[in-house]
Amino acid sequence: MLLSWHGCVDRARWVGGTLTLFRQLGFHRITAAGHKDKALEYGKDVWMKYTLPTLHVLYFGIQAKKGKLDSAGVGKDGSANVAEIHNQVTMMLGHEIFDPELNRRVLVDHAFIVAGGEITKQARNWLGNKLDATKRSQVMFMDRDDILNLFIVTNLPLPKGALPSEKADDPFDDEIPF
Repeated sequence: MLLSWHGCVDRARWVGGTLTLFRQLGFHRITAAGHKDKALEYGKDVWMKYTLPTLHVLYFGIQAKKGKLDSAGVGKDGSANVAEIHNQVTMMLGHEIFDPELNRRVLVDHAFIVAGGEITKQARNWLGNKLDATKRSQVMFMDRDDILNLFIVTNLPLPKGALPSEKADDPFDDEIPF
């Protein structure tokens, strides 16, 4: 799921694959932000809202990254640099979105940083140190394991490609024991 179970799924497919999960968790009005040229994203790939039992509404933005998120100075193949994420989260939390149901502009209350692979401890710490105390409390991390666990807890079937492909058992395919 998440941008990439094995590094090959694009953002559009990820958004479609996770809508069911987020809806099951109670989010609504899940909307992909920006355009193909990404000119109007302002740091968020998806925004959505969640209504509390008191009928107050919280807005969430998702910045999704393919592969591993680390704190290396230069992103390696299959990983994203956390400094890039810092810029995108800052934009996300500071830019208004238009809620057509309320017919007004609102700010994103919380940001999910979602990675198709691991989010290293160093990356989490680096980002936490760079954000001020108010923004730090607005940022939540979700890596591949967190998303898989949510599918399991909500009893939703895992998306295609979430598990490694199983080889057909061929009794003659075993290695010779000598």
